[in-house]
Amino acid sequence: MNMANIRSINGMVGLVTGGASGLGRATVERLVQHGASAVILDLPSSQGQALAASLGDRCAFAPADVTSEADVASAVALAREKFGKLDLAVNCAGIAVAVKTYNFKKDIPHSLEDFQRVITVNIGGTFNVIRLAVKEMGKNKPDVDGHRGCIINTASIAAFDGQVGQAAYSASKGGIVGMTLPIARDLAPMGIRVVTIAPGLFSTPLMAGLPEKVQSFLARQVPFPSRLGDPAEFAHLVTSLAENPMINGEVIRLDGAMRMQP
Repeated sequence: MNMANIRSINGMVGLVTGGASGLGRATVERLVQHGASAVILDLPSSQGQALAASLGDRCAFAPADVTSEADVASAVALAREKFGKLDLAVNCAGIAVAVKTYNFKKDIPHSLEDFQRVITVNIGGTFNVIRLAVKEMGKNKPDVDGHRGCIINTASIAAFDGQVGQAAYSASKGGIVGMTLPIARDLAPMGIRVVTIAPGLFSTPLMAGLPEKVQSFLARQVPFPSRLGDPAEFAHLVTSLAENPMINGEVIRLDGAMRMQP
């Protein structure tokens, strides 16, 4: 094995969307702990500023909406201005709604506006970040493998076994899964990899909003380990993927062997 091909997260510069909370926050914290620099891209109303300040000089906050071209372009510019380059973009920003396709009791269809908003943020926002981040990555000097950068997206196991009420969410996450390979192929000549993680049930602020009884019920559905995932475990996979140059065009389930029931 040529050790020159193994990359190190130490010294990399990463942009993390949704970086102020949940999976994104754990990713930012791990990047900084392991010698990388991180730009937190999150909404102006998020805790991004406070988190960046608490993590020190190797972390910066870019208030932005992932669906805005100008916002994302300025976040990418911030990475270059502050840290000199961009090696890694991690897409964790996303929203969800839980509504049935048609409510026959109330005689109301799923709101088209809600459906489109989830698609716009989750698919459109992810793609917006990818297309603008790779412009910056393309300027990187390639390593011995010709490697210039890495994109890591967040889908969900709902992309494969979506539940009742998850039409919009599952469609949006399925879209992220579906574009992983074509974008990896598009960017292969530039040495930029694209990988997607499909997490199962994780202990995030979204999950923390559920009653304790519901949370423990959900945890018991996971075969092993029989608990909710820790965001640090997601972050661990992000750094492993960033360091392993052979993983490309792939979707990895991170779910304790869980398959969602209807």
